[in-house]
Amino acid sequence: MRIRALGVIDDAVVELSPGFTAVTGETGAGKTMVVTSLGLLLGGRADPALVRNGAGRAVVEGRITLADGDPAAVRAVEAGAELDDGALLISRTVSAEGRSRAHVGGRSVPVGLLGELGEDLIAVHGQTDQQRLLKPSRQRGALDRYAGEAVAGPLERYQAVHRRLRQVSATLEEITTRARERAQEADLLRFGVEEVAAAEPQSGEDTALAAEAERLGHADALASAATLAHGALAGDPTEPDTVDAGTLVAQARRALDAVRSHDPRLAALADRLDEVGYLLADVAADLAGYADGLDADPVRLAAVEERRSVLTHLVRKYATPDGGTAEVLRWAETSAARLAELEGDDDRVGELAAEQQALHAELGGLAAELSAARHAAAGRFAEAVTAELTELAMPHARVSFAIAQTDDPAGLEVDGRTVAFGSHGVDEVEVLLAPHPGAPPRPIAKGASGGELSRVMLAVEVVFAGADPVPTYLFDEVDAGVGGKAAVEIGRRLAKLAESAQVVVVTHLPQVAAFADRHLVVEKTSDGTVTRSGVKVLDDAERVRELSRMLAGLEDSELGRAHAEELLATARSPRRQDRAAS
Repeated sequence: MRIRALGVIDDAVVELSPGFTAVTGETGAGKTMVVTSLGLLLGGRADPALVRNGAGRAVVEGRITLADGDPAAVRAVEAGAELDDGALLISRTVSAEGRSRAHVGGRSVPVGLLGELGEDLIAVHGQTDQQRLLKPSRQRGALDRYAGEAVAGPLERYQAVHRRLRQVSATLEEITTRARERAQEADLLRFGVEEVAAAEPQSGEDTALAAEAERLGHADALASAATLAHGALAGDPTEPDTVDAGTLVAQARRALDAVRSHDPRLAALADRLDEVGYLLADVAADLAGYADGLDADPVRLAAVEERRSVLTHLVRKYATPDGGTAEVLRWAETSAARLAELEGDDDRVGELAAEQQALHAELGGLAAELSAARHAAAGRFAEAVTAELTELAMPHARVSFAIAQTDDPAGLEVDGRTVAFGSHGVDEVEVLLAPHPGAPPRPIAKGASGGELSRVMLAVEVVFAGADPVPTYLFDEVDAGVGGKAAVEIGRRLAKLAESAQVVVVTHLPQVAAFADRHLVVEKTSDGTVTRSGVKVLDDAERVRELSRMLAGLEDSELGRAHAEELLATARSPRRQDRAAS
């Protein structure tokens, strides 16, 4: 992973190995930026404040090796990415103005895709996650996540029925509490629908009547114009001396007919005059028919205007001016459907109440099934965490789950009780800890010391890691508040987890770092930045020096170096034995 212009890091390359990689460094050296960089690569929120002062943008690039058929590889290829010899190249750019861009396999992609890939690639566990897990609601979510499909299936069915119940209950409440408003709405709609039905408008009728009214209102002028035009074309019998257009065209045609045989061009013009004569005759006949058909009927005009007034009234009330009668008819159709719904309120109340009762019963059964699945998973989860605590120098500690319900007269009937319910069922889940024999189980936030709490949370995270099908786990200083023998056991436990997955641990404890397969140290230069050479892989001698610094605060202390060498030997000895046995 290459990091440029991110926080204190100017330009650095981080090489993470298979197995267990420890990342250490002095406070403020930039260890957190390593975690932040991984978060950005895998869809984390882009904060422009992370961009280094003076830089226009921060860039994080990563090369991730994937197994054949890995879900992340499949999803990336579906998005158009190309793999590079089985590796996926990912980059994320964050500008100082807050813009963020992502590329996967050489292809620009939405940042959301990085989040999808991240779910299949890495599980991040840190102190923030630990604090969230102290909340009972988070503990229920943790239990559900650990249980997997055993809880996910019943929970999905429960939530589907719960959503339907909320919809039915909301509709029922609206009908009953807004009965008066709905009755008033029904009265208004009924009046409008009946008014439209009584008028019986036709689509486009208003346009047709407007044209007819225009024609009837000017019938005399139209008839006079048609008669005058007819006389000009065909002659007026009352004035025999008048020369009309038809006569003139006929004269012209006869003049050309007399000589058409002498010139084909003139013959063609004579033929065209024939066509003109026929056309004039047709137009004259149509004009005569039009004039005869016109009737200045004042009774019909009054009827048309009266009908137009009715339609205009409807359009003004139930449509836009441009919508006309077609829109009035659409309004009437929609309103009739709404009216039928409102008029059926009484029937609907009965139907909805019956459905609500049935959904309550169904939801109670699903809640009981979900609760049983959680109880079964809680036993397994508690046993797994207790076993992890034994490995973490708490051999007498016991973890258990308190799964309870709260009585509520308006709730669900589950196993003979009426209890409160929500979108996640009826269970209130809380993790309890008995740190030693004879101690009563208490909520982990109250029953554990700082060091014990860190180990409990780490045990929970390790159990989660075993349940999460991802290839890489990042632990960000989850060992805070722990020291001595417990820290050694934490290092040993993380090393064991690294036998089946890639584990990256940002730590301040030398006892943990000593168990790493690869040790990275983040160092600042004299000007306070971390350059390319500032994140380095330590060899054996350098590891001794770094562990000595972490132990005693002095890199060259002979006592510190001796202690560091002993710590490394202690960490390597059981691991060699375990590998030999395997």
